[in-house]
Amino acid sequence: MARASHPNKEIEAALRHAEANGWRIKTASGHAWGRIYCPYNDNECRCGEFCITSVWSTPRKPIAHARAILRVVDNCTSKEKQDSNHEGA
Repeated sequence: MARASHPNKEIEAALRHAEANGWRIKTASGHAWGRIYCPYNDNECRCGEFCITSVWSTPRKPIAHARAILRVVDNCTSKEKQDSNHEGA
């Protein structure tokens, strides 16, 4: 089943980037439109909660929120470890 798209195009683009990198998106209701979950589920994750990030419904600055989502996905410490392990193999 396809997920609902986010009403803001910049945030939707960031969510598609997250999906392309293996992140799982779960929609919700209320203040948070949903959450994104890291695919690596690593106990040594920098945030200690396996890189779970909230996606807001109507952030005050949508472009900044989209950039923050991109930063979380691109700077995931578990992804960096996986990439470095594949380079050394």
